[in-house]
Amino acid sequence: MDIPNRRFPIGIQTFEKIKEEGYIYVDKTEYVHRLVQNGGQYFLSRPRRFGKSLFLSTLRAYFEGKKELFEGLAVAELEKDDPDAWQEYPVFYIDFNKKNFKADGAIEEVLVSHLTEWEKIYGSEYEKKPLEERFQHLVETAYKKTGKGAVILVDEYDKSLLEAGDSERLEHNKAVFKGFFSTLKSYDRYIKFVFITGVTKFSKVSIFSDLNQLKDISLVRDYSGICGITEGEMKNTFMPEIEALANEDGISTDECISKLRKMYDGYHFSSYAEGVYNPFSLFNALQDKNYGMYWFSTGTPTFLIEKLKSSGFDAKQFTTDEYYEDEASLTDYRIESENPVPLFYQTGYLTIKGFDKEFRSYALGYPNEEVKYGFLKSLTPYYLCDENAASPLDVRNFVKNLRKGDTDSLRERFTALFARLPYPEDERVVEQNFQNVIYIVFMLLGQFTMTEIHSARGRADVIAETDDYIYVFEFKRDKSAEEALQQIEDMGYAKPYAADRRTVLKIGVNFDSKERTIDGWEVRKGHIGKQL
Repeated sequence: MDIPNRRFPIGIQTFEKIKEEGYIYVDKTEYVHRLVQNGGQYFLSRPRRFGKSLFLSTLRAYFEGKKELFEGLAVAELEKDDPDAWQEYPVFYIDFNKKNFKADGAIEEVLVSHLTEWEKIYGSEYEKKPLEERFQHLVETAYKKTGKGAVILVDEYDKSLLEAGDSERLEHNKAVFKGFFSTLKSYDRYIKFVFITGVTKFSKVSIFSDLNQLKDISLVRDYSGICGITEGEMKNTFMPEIEALANEDGISTDECISKLRKMYDGYHFSSYAEGVYNPFSLFNALQDKNYGMYWFSTGTPTFLIEKLKSSGFDAKQFTTDEYYEDEASLTDYRIESENPVPLFYQTGYLTIKGFDKEFRSYALGYPNEEVKYGFLKSLTPYYLCDENAASPLDVRNFVKNLRKGDTDSLRERFTALFARLPYPEDERVVEQNFQNVIYIVFMLLGQFTMTEIHSARGRADVIAETDDYIYVFEFKRDKSAEEALQQIEDMGYAKPYAADRRTVLKIGVNFDSKERTIDGWEVRKGHIGKQL
C-alpha cells in the first residue's frame, strides 16, 4: 500500500519548526485559546515526552503574534473576529531541559544565560545585580517599553530538582527558585500570562507555596487532553499510517487500532476524562510499522525502582486497579516521603483508572501494556539479586514449556529463579520476595498466554491457560507440595474448568526459604469427563 511519506515530529519540540518544515501536527490550539481567554497563571504536570515542551512552544509563537503559523488551526477560527488577538507580547521563555544539574552552579548558569539574552533587548543596567533583581527589572522594563504585560513560560522547572544529585544542592536550587520566581507574585501588575510545566509538583517549593495564584490544571478535566493524543485525534490524523501498519501486520484496520490501544493508550489525567495515547510511542510505532516499547526504552526508571524497594511498597497492588490515592497525594511530591505512588503517577508509570466520589480518591494502575510489561521486566534484576544484569527471566522458554505441558522444565525454571533470591533476615522480606517472583513471572507471561494472579482467599494462587492446557498453581513456603495440591482439591479451584476440552494440570509447589529452592513439586492431571 502506498501512502504519503509524511514526517513525524519525533524529538521536535518547536512549533515553528513543525509548521514551517511540514511535519504532522495534531492541533492542540483550542487549549491555547481557552487558556488565553481565561487569563492567569498556570502549572501543568505531565510525564516526559508527552508534548509539554511543544505546547509551551505553541504558546510562545501565539504570544509573539506569529499568526501565519496558525492558519487552518482551531485557534485561528476561534479568534477570527477578535480585534485583540495576535498582538505581540514580551515573552520570557525559560528552558531547563538542556542542562546537567548535578554540577554546582548549573541552575544559575541557565538563568544567567536567559537574562543576558533578554537584557540585549530591554536593557542591561542591572546586569551586576542579583538574579531576581535583574529579572524584576526586565519584566518591569518590558512592560514600560511595550505597554504590554510580560508572558512568562517555564519549561521543565523541576529538572533542576529531580537531578540535583544530593540534598545540599537540592536545597540550594530550591532557594534559587524562591528568589527568582518571587517576581511572579510581587510584579503581578506587569505580567500578562504565566505557564509552567514539569513532571512533578514538588510540595513545599516556594514556586507553589508562595504563588497561590498559580492554578494547577494537571487534574482538571477541561485540560486532560492538552498533551497526548486522543483516539479521535489519532483516527482523524493518522489513518493512512494506521492502514499501512495493519497491512504490514496482516490484520484489519480495527484490529490494528485495538493493538495500538492496548500498547499505548490508557493515560487518564482526570476523573472520567477520555484516555490519551503516549504520543512518542504512537508516532514511533506508526513510523516504524512496529509495536515497540519506545517510551519505556528511552528512560530506565532506576530511581523509581530504588524508591519502590526502599519503601517496601508491594508492587502487586498496581495491577488490581483498586489502589487509591487522594488528590493531594497525587499532586504534591515530597522527596522525603516513603510513599512512592505519587512519583509513579506523575512520571507516567501509573495513571488514573477510576474515581471514588465519596472519598475523593483516585484508583491507580498501569496505563497500558508498554508500561506494564516494560516496568515488570525491569523489576526482575532487582528482586533476583542481580541489579547490574539484564532480566534473568526467560519468558520465551517459559511460554514454550506452558504450551507443551512440560511441567518438569517449568519446575527447573522456577527453581533457577528462586535460587537467585537474596538472603534477608526479615521473614516478611523473604515472603515478599518469594511472592514477587511468582507475581512477575506470571504477569510477564500474560503477554503471550492468559494468566490470572489471585491474592484473595478461596481462589488459586495462579491460573494459566494455553490452547491445550489449563494450569492451576498453588504455592506454599516452608510447608509441602502435597499440602498445596490438597488445597487445590479441597477448595475446588479446578471445578470451573470441568467441562473444558483442555487438559487441566493442578500443580502444588513448596519453596524452602532456608535453602532458597523448590523442595516439592506435585502435578496431578485432569481431563474432560473425569473428576477434577
